Amino acid sequence: MNGVVAMFIPRAAYEDSLMHITFPDDAPAFDGSSLTVRFAACVDGKIVVCAITAEALEDHFGADSPLEDVLIRAYERGRARIRSVCAEALDLNGGESVILHSGLFRVEGMEPDRGVKS
Repeated sequence: MNGVVAMFIPRAAYEDSLMHITFPDDAPAFDGSSLTVRFAACVDGKIVVCAITAEALEDHFGADSPLEDVLIRAYERGRARIRSVCAEALDLNGGESVILHSGLFRVEGMEPDRGVKS
């Protein structure tokens, strides 16, 4: 390849969605009554409030307690994967609000490297 190194950069899962899904850079918000972290998605121009459970943040993103600051930091660490899985869920449910539970991050097709062969 004439000294050029080819790199495969996986694209976000939601780039192949039939809907136009984006995520504003708004700060996430802790909801203590449901132990979730809420965040916004924009689906075909409409704001949709989504959330991820404390359990999912503990199981997959390193939160070691359900305290607000710990969960927000875990969300920030996992933001790209959380958005990717959220976009897949939004695509599957027609763009309605979703709550991301721990098990959803283990569902085939929701992995960040889906379709990539090693």
